[in-house]
Amino acid sequence: MKQTTALNILKSGKNVFITGSAGTGKTYLLRQYIQYLKERRIHPTIVAPTGIAASHLKGQTIHSFFALGIRDTVVDNGYVAFLLEKSYLKSRFSKLKVLIIDEVSMVSPEIFASMDKILRAFKNSPEPFGGVQVVISGDFFQLPPVSKEFKEKRFSWQAPVWKTLELKSCYLSEKFRQDDDQLIQVLDEIRSDNVSESSQKILENCFHTELAEKVTVTKLFTHNVDVDRINLEELSKLKGKPQTFKYTSKGSVKNIEKIFKTALVLEELTLKKGAMVIFIKNNPEKFYVNGTTGVVMGFDGDIPIVQTTTGRKIRVVADDWQLENDKGENVATVSQVPLRLAWAITIHKSQGMTLDAAQIDLSQTFEVGQGYVALSRIKNIEGLQLLGLNEMALKVDPLILRIDEPIKKASLKASAEITAYSEEDLEKAHANYIKGLGGCINFLEIEDEKKLLRAGKSSVSSDIPTHLKTKALMESCESIKEIAKTRGVTAATIMNHFSTLKKEDNSIDLSKYKPKGLPTEAIEKVVLVLEEEQNMENFAEDGNLRMKAIYEALNGEISYDDIRATMLFRL
Repeated sequence: MKQTTALNILKSGKNVFITGSAGTGKTYLLRQYIQYLKERRIHPTIVAPTGIAASHLKGQTIHSFFALGIRDTVVDNGYVAFLLEKSYLKSRFSKLKVLIIDEVSMVSPEIFASMDKILRAFKNSPEPFGGVQVVISGDFFQLPPVSKEFKEKRFSWQAPVWKTLELKSCYLSEKFRQDDDQLIQVLDEIRSDNVSESSQKILENCFHTELAEKVTVTKLFTHNVDVDRINLEELSKLKGKPQTFKYTSKGSVKNIEKIFKTALVLEELTLKKGAMVIFIKNNPEKFYVNGTTGVVMGFDGDIPIVQTTTGRKIRVVADDWQLENDKGENVATVSQVPLRLAWAITIHKSQGMTLDAAQIDLSQTFEVGQGYVALSRIKNIEGLQLLGLNEMALKVDPLILRIDEPIKKASLKASAEITAYSEEDLEKAHANYIKGLGGCINFLEIEDEKKLLRAGKSSVSSDIPTHLKTKALMESCESIKEIAKTRGVTAATIMNHFSTLKKEDNSIDLSKYKPKGLPTEAIEKVVLVLEEEQNMENFAEDGNLRMKAIYEALNGEISYDDIRATMLFRL
């Protein structure tokens, strides 16, 4: 699937699973979608399993956002009840409209199920994830969840709630990172668990690759101990005078700590002339992105001068890492030179990066996906020098192989469905989606918001009441089911909104939404009996009969939805 097709599916408000091989632009697509929402005054919540992964999209860790502490199993009802008492969590989850989960390959089924359980409780809804729209991104061929013990079920898609989300699969196919047929062949064969003799020969030749002298080479290792040792050793070999850069910050200590936990930024960075460095921030306007490598050529006062592998010299001034609250407002900022020493980094930290060249040691590979992630960081085979390779490095999990083809077929189906839309119907679906979320669709307002976002600001104010978001869709939607689908909630929720609207304005016309074939007569008889009995336990505080009382009086033979609809349209 192409990115433009996937973006149209996202803009239609579906629950979506974005996947594809390394370098197909999953993160780029998410950035486009996030920008689209923010320009329409909707701020999605972005979470990921690790701080490094979360920092790629300015998100936060799953454990932090869902208040999971150190738990890695499904939370129990007692803990959920404990969370429900927290007012700050009530505020946080009440504002949650769109949940984006990145790097899902590293999310365990237990954590995935916990997110679902917590949202169902806070949203008071039986719908998966409490009816919140869920956008999931990741590649299951990459790094799996970390586990200290063997588990029969280790991937998030094995959690029962995954299936009930009814995700639209978007399997991206265009490669933007690799520009080399040989490397693409090797990576594709690893994904198919069928590495040919030809690919093995390509990798064997990489043991003898002579990397160009002008190319900055990063070493990738499977273990932290090797990375730390090499970086300190290499820095100490340089004879130049060291310069140390310390961060500055604004905001509370707690929020500043969150930034350091969720990003690659260092509290203190020591550099020397000749040091190999890697940029850890995206700033295309200054000609570097997360993963650009180079060498420190010297210092202009207290500003390091880095020459990148393309030959461009960059004065590297401090950049900002910011923490946003639920309204998209900045609550903390850390300023620091966006560099780290780059003689070596772990494969785990390299996920999401693009490297010009790398020396990769896979001799101690201990987990499926590590070899694939490491090899897919580089653009072409000329930029790869292998230092070691074991059998595990080229392995993929058999479970992932089994689900890959069904995901591709589901993606083809989703592509066919969205391309069948006329341009007019697609625009209508996109507009209804934004209106359902309480966003703006006025062209001039969107342009104004774009200007504010470019200036690092936002005009997002307090949330619009949910029943008014439903009201905004009444003109363009012809049924309760259509409104519910657009809003991503249940029909029962929409009928509750209608009831609120009726109380606020008794003249509002809801007649076109009255379902056909309602068992009105049977319900009316029971309602009359209950009203005559005047048992106060059967009445709510507003004086209306409780749904449960009617349901039980009907011996459970008529659904809550039918009862609710009958009472709503009762004359």
